[in-house]
Amino acid sequence: MLFDDRLATVLRQTTGSEALSRIVFRQLLDLLGTCPVDATGPRIDAAYLRLNELSNEIPAARRAAILAEPDQRLRSPRLVAALADSEPSVASAALRCASLSEEQWLDLIPALPVRARGLLRHQAERGARVTALLDRLGIGDRALPAANAVVIELATASKSDLPGVTQEPRTIGAIVRRIEEFRKARPPVDFTPVSHHDAPQLPLGEDQTALARSRAESFDFATDAEGRIVWAQAGIAPMVAGLRIAARDAESPLQSSQDLLRSFRLRLPVRGAALSISGAPAVAGDWLTDAAPRFDQPGGRFVGYAGRMRRPPAEAVQPVVPAESEADRMRQVLHELRTPVNAIQGFAEIIQQQLFGPAPHEYRALAAAIAGDSARILAGFEELDRLVRLDSGALAIAAGEADIAAVVTGMVAQLEAYTAPRGSGFESELDPEVPPAAMARPEAERLIWRLLAAIAGSAAPGEMLRLQLRGQGSNIILSLMLPAQLAARSNDSLFEGGPPSQAQALSTGMFGTGFSLRLVMAEARAAGGALERHGDELQLSLPGLTGEAETHSDGMQQPAA
Repeated sequence: MLFDDRLATVLRQTTGSEALSRIVFRQLLDLLGTCPVDATGPRIDAAYLRLNELSNEIPAARRAAILAEPDQRLRSPRLVAALADSEPSVASAALRCASLSEEQWLDLIPALPVRARGLLRHQAERGARVTALLDRLGIGDRALPAANAVVIELATASKSDLPGVTQEPRTIGAIVRRIEEFRKARPPVDFTPVSHHDAPQLPLGEDQTALARSRAESFDFATDAEGRIVWAQAGIAPMVAGLRIAARDAESPLQSSQDLLRSFRLRLPVRGAALSISGAPAVAGDWLTDAAPRFDQPGGRFVGYAGRMRRPPAEAVQPVVPAESEADRMRQVLHELRTPVNAIQGFAEIIQQQLFGPAPHEYRALAAAIAGDSARILAGFEELDRLVRLDSGALAIAAGEADIAAVVTGMVAQLEAYTAPRGSGFESELDPEVPPAAMARPEAERLIWRLLAAIAGSAAPGEMLRLQLRGQGSNIILSLMLPAQLAARSNDSLFEGGPPSQAQALSTGMFGTGFSLRLVMAEARAAGGALERHGDELQLSLPGLTGEAETHSDGMQQPAA
């Protein structure tokens, strides 16, 4: 239950940039890598399809760096097999961080590509049975012998060859041949700038001046609790490892701004804090830092920061702020809020279902209440996220055809379970000739239910409300009489969000009736219609589909002679 809810939350996320794609990629790796071995179903398959789509969007070097991050958990043979079929750098990183049992390796190795088996052979020892299986599959070790073995062979050869100088040094010749074979089998080295390369290069005669002048534009890093960099992405790590991002002494190669020092002292997230580094040309200069504090689980002890350093933009270049930047920031805030709520809900469900052992019934009841509250909070976040995306134009109403008369009739019938015992409800006047609405039926059902439930939930016992559905030109008009409680509000307060005014059996959502009506207004606007107040009535207008012409071109009558 915990895994399915968290995976569904991640699958609903949309990506509009490489940074967001990497966030979702990390979350899918964590969820799929820790799911049970026998976990199957449409949602799992959808997660693997989503992971494959993100792999096409994120460069291989980025994906390999993500897999090489500390605390990466890959305990799913299916996920390891999927990653092993990727680029060599990604496959090598996945096989290196995979944490499988010997039995799982024995089942998985025959299904791995030959290249992945070779990568696995050169990594850490996986067990005698795994090595024996690789030997049977013909995966031999093509690496050069260890240095001490070469010394022993050379010493043996020198002793045997001393009496005759004309004797051919067979052992040395064999070593030379192996070196030549290794050189031919080795892939060509690509000398690209440090910021795009996987590792620093050895000085083998290339143009080192150009490499020294190359400058990194950004890199990811992680620190310990003292602020010392203990991990950075490949190619940058040797130049920044050991530097403290919150240095105060004048002799430190890294000098931090006051904002960064204050954020580090209070364990707050860092957003655009300035610092400067004196060191290798690739990392020397000014940087801006974005980082988030990390805390261990359980215990909540501060263990350091994880983030990214980036070069400040040039003064001549004015940053272009996209129109949806406010919406993106709001969605990022909602994403950060969902994470702790999901964790709370998951722990509550663990206690309530006694997954880790028996628990008292009183604790189980409290855990069930907490899980229910968490579900309501997540539902509220979903509504808020939908409103933000509709207002910013990031979300469009799905096109289609919906019989509004049938939808309204069905929703009124469902609400009778709540309105009939209270003597309230709707007095419906529905025009059967109303054209279908130009939107998908699920979208229409969601919009109509939200509107009718918000109105019915605010009606007093015994209060009957007039409901009229009619066509007006090419539009569909749904008129609803406001209950007295809402009719007394002003136009502005009618659509204001806030907590529900009172406990109701028919929930109007986490943010109350006003927010629900505002969300209906945004949905109607996105569909090409509107929601307006006219006195004591609310009027919803939706675009309708035009009917087919009665006479087509191939059926037109011929003019009389």
